[in-house]
Amino acid sequence: MATNTDRTLPHDPGEGTAPPVPTNAVGMAPVFTDPLWRIPVRLNPVEAELLRTAPLRRLHFVAHGGASTISTLQSYSRLEHSLGVLALVAHFRPEDELLRVAALLHDIGHLPLSHTVEGVGGLDHHAIGSQLLRAEPVRSVLAGHGIDAGSVAAVLGGQPLSPLLGRPGLMNLDHLDSYVRSGRAAGRLETDPAVLLARLTLEDSVVSADREAAAVLVALVRAEAQLHTSWDNVGPVSVVRRLAGRLLDSGALTPARLARMTDAELWSAFDSCGPPGRRAA
Repeated sequence: MATNTDRTLPHDPGEGTAPPVPTNAVGMAPVFTDPLWRIPVRLNPVEAELLRTAPLRRLHFVAHGGASTISTLQSYSRLEHSLGVLALVAHFRPEDELLRVAALLHDIGHLPLSHTVEGVGGLDHHAIGSQLLRAEPVRSVLAGHGIDAGSVAAVLGGQPLSPLLGRPGLMNLDHLDSYVRSGRAAGRLETDPAVLLARLTLEDSVVSADREAAAVLVALVRAEAQLHTSWDNVGPVSVVRRLAGRLLDSGALTPARLARMTDAELWSAFDSCGPPGRRAA
């Protein structure tokens, strides 16, 4: 009879073991494989250098799901999402260097906890991102590889039309990664993302799918909308926005400082606030 000690893994690393998958996300390895889509991306030199800049590194400490991370499993970061969008562009448009760079940089303006504090103190992550593209160190990295920051900003502004933004009301690559990554995190994605990807195409800069794949995507979009309107999201978001407003009103933070915080820095700043008071009847 076999015992538990008999069922050991083989000692030979070449026997019965999976090959290593290069998921290093700091631009040190020449290839990055996105763990969701399982797309191997051979990083261009500009992409590898951008991944070592502070604006992009910061996104590793900003939750894509915002304040709902305290009540759900939406714990993946903005950097994970940005790399996922880069992987999708590398899959569909591998030779489009400008679009690849735009995919990697499209979220650098996000505030701590992502959309949670959007608009507080007049902050707009699109405007902040446009400023960061033209500031150091991003501007110099782009220029060093012959890429104009204004051209990247134009792509992110929808000129010309690109699959990052697509057409209003239709699926683009940014949203595709968000919905599928969120569905995987929440345990509601029953389709293998790599299998789903094989059934998708880009037509006129819009994600197109066959009927079965479209049904999967529609279900993910509906589930995400339900999450956004649920108390799992609305409750934490309401509290965080109120606390952020109190910090700004008290002068403890400036809008500029708030905009560049990581999630951990913002949670730490909240320690200086008392519990939110009840509204007067």
